[in-house]
Amino acid sequence: MADLLDPRETGLGGEAGAPSVGAVTSQPVPPTDRPVDLVVTGLVRLPPGRWAPGEVWCDAGVVVAVVEGGTEQPARRRLSYPGSYLVPGAVDAHVHAYSASTEGLLAATSAAAAGGVTTVIEMPYDEAAPINDAARVIAKTGIVEREAVVDVGLLGTLAPGGGWREAAAMVDAGVVGFKLSLYHTHPVRFPRIGHLDMLASMAEIRDAGSTLCVHAEDDEIVRDLAADPSRASSDGWQAHGASRPPIAETLGTLTALELAAEQGVRVHICHASLPRVVDLVTWYRGQGVDASVETCPHYLAFSEDDMAEQGARLKINPPMRPVEAVEGLWQRLGAGDVAVVSSDHAPWVVAQKTRTPFLANASGAPGIETLLPATLGLALRRDPSGRLFDAALDALTIGPARRYGLDARKGSLEPGKDADLVVLTPDPDAVLDEATLHSNAGWSPFHGRALGARVALTVNRGTVVWDAATGEVGPAGGGLLVTRPPVPRPR
Repeated sequence: MADLLDPRETGLGGEAGAPSVGAVTSQPVPPTDRPVDLVVTGLVRLPPGRWAPGEVWCDAGVVVAVVEGGTEQPARRRLSYPGSYLVPGAVDAHVHAYSASTEGLLAATSAAAAGGVTTVIEMPYDEAAPINDAARVIAKTGIVEREAVVDVGLLGTLAPGGGWREAAAMVDAGVVGFKLSLYHTHPVRFPRIGHLDMLASMAEIRDAGSTLCVHAEDDEIVRDLAADPSRASSDGWQAHGASRPPIAETLGTLTALELAAEQGVRVHICHASLPRVVDLVTWYRGQGVDASVETCPHYLAFSEDDMAEQGARLKINPPMRPVEAVEGLWQRLGAGDVAVVSSDHAPWVVAQKTRTPFLANASGAPGIETLLPATLGLALRRDPSGRLFDAALDALTIGPARRYGLDARKGSLEPGKDADLVVLTPDPDAVLDEATLHSNAGWSPFHGRALGARVALTVNRGTVVWDAATGEVGPAGGGLLVTRPPVPRPR
């Protein structure tokens, strides 16, 4: 695909030589006595956080320069996108490719490529069996090598009743972090981890130099409320929010943070739906706890009022919240208190979202392909100054890369890092048609909505893996397993 030509290409560039007079770079310009592999032109982000017309040079799979203005740098391929943003590939920190047997990494990473996601952090709660020992990590690594279109980092989980003893071996096998839950979804695939097991797990994860992310909802509150006959048998969408009130999420978050403070582990709170959750994480971070928090596009775009129209399509854990919570999350994202925006991609087919009673429906929604354009398009619409756009961009890229120890290669367009590049075109009229998406789920809660932006091109380690002009996606097996650098272990 990278060898195809199209009308945007402008040849092999000019004669070898220095950039044009007045060009500003993000670093000293390397020698230009030979063509680089790829030059993409558009709007580049330059210190101290300004956007200007410029170029990104890619060679041998890495970024070699980000240059303001036009140059005559020779290139084997030049692509021009005036007025479009050249941004780092997104790192989607929360993807469930195997929670639904109908999806898998080929479909999920194809959707990722089309959505500007160049690194997927894959969750461990697979339908067949949870990824909770080194052998299962190694087996899943083989799937990445065969199926992934973009790069993938794997999370592991730990079984209750002493599963923490597997943590170090799983880190050695290549996981970039772990996911544990304070809420009981399934006794084997997605179990609740009790407090003493959680403390022991945190100690092992800490000593292995890894990261723990937590599904933080209080099991007792949710279980008892959901079991109430008036909710358990209800066909109304209100039953979901009523069974998972804000206190269930804030109490779960507080529990996770206090346990993490005790053990000194690097902790990450998943899919926050409430501003108060962000505030709790911010307070603990101020106390010296290595804590971070993520939210998701559905919590930034939809409120509980939207469930009247969409019903179980928006049945997600935690639930949609009032409009005031949506506004509060945007405020905290803009302030830099939300480190990560992830998709929480849960690719259930429509049949799993049209059941009765309401609580019998699967929880979650597909979202990997809409993560980047929805979040950044909404940010542009809310704040034309660009400050919110920049904060959201960081939470989609460098924030998750840092949290999982991948920032030496991923998350920003810096010389020497992987050439993971996305062309994002602002487009107020870009209405999403779910029929065009690449996930096998076949639907999206954003269907029929104007996202505000679209992905024109995705480059993963210097190779084009999505071109909107042709509709071509990169091949299976082109993605790599990414792992975090090893750290010294306590003796």
